[in-house]
Amino acid sequence: MTSRVDYCNAVFTAAPKVMTNKLQRVLNAAARVVTGTRKFDSDLSQLLHTELHWLDVPERVKYRLSVMAHQCLSGCAPQYLVMYCVLLFVISWRYRLTASAPMVVRLSQLPAQ
Repeated sequence: MTSRVDYCNAVFTAAPKVMTNKLQRVLNAAARVVTGTRKFDSDLSQLLHTELHWLDVPERVKYRLSVMAHQCLSGCAPQYLVMYCVLLFVISWRYRLTASAPMVVRLSQLPAQ
């Protein structure tokens, strides 16, 4: 179930809360089925986090994107993703090279297949 929720969830990165709420309702319904709770039982969000170890939808999106970025930077991701991720190096005010700068994803159109 969670793999279906995670499929293409990168499109929810900048999505409004209305869109992520719809997906959160699906995740809550799945949690109720798994745990056997009713719709109006209290502490469903606590069950999601403590018993099932599931993240809420916005946190899932951030987590999956950070995993994908880590895979790109470590060379474990597919090559078509690695070529779009660039780590910026910034020279600090003391002229030391630091790699703590954010990663930039080049936005360009993917080749047609």
